[in-house]
Amino acid sequence: MITVITVVHLLIVLALIAVVLMQRSEGGALGIGGGGGGGGGGMFTSRGAGSALTRTTAVLAVCFFITSLSLAYLSRGDGGGSSVLDQVAPSQSQGEQGGNNDGRSVLPTLPGTPPAPTEPAVPTE
Repeated sequence: MITVITVVHLLIVLALIAVVLMQRSEGGALGIGGGGGGGGGGMFTSRGAGSALTRTTAVLAVCFFITSLSLAYLSRGDGGGSSVLDQVAPSQSQGEQGGNNDGRSVLPTLPGTPPAPTEPAVPTE
C-alpha cells in the first residue's frame, strides 16, 4: 500500500513541477513577463490557459498534501506508534551528573570523556 501511494505521490510531484514551470510569470519585478496579451475569454487564450493551469496547480497541490499525510500516517503504523523522542534516554538530574560541581562548568560531563585539566597546559620553562 505504501509503495502504491509513494508512486502516485512521485507522479503528482512531477506533474506539479511541470505545471508550475508552464505557468506564465506575472512579472512585477523589473517588468519581466508582465502584460496581458490576447483578447476574448476562450478556453486556451492567455487568460483561459492561465486559469486552467492555476486550477490544475491547486488540484495537484491538494493531492500532494493528501498523499503526504497518507504516507506519514502509514509510516507511523510501521514503527508501532513510537516516536524518535521516545528512544532518547531521559536526561540525568543535577545530582547524578557527577562531573564538575565546583563551579567551573555548567555543562555536564559526558561519560567516557577525560576530566578537564586542573592546571593550565602552558609550559612553565
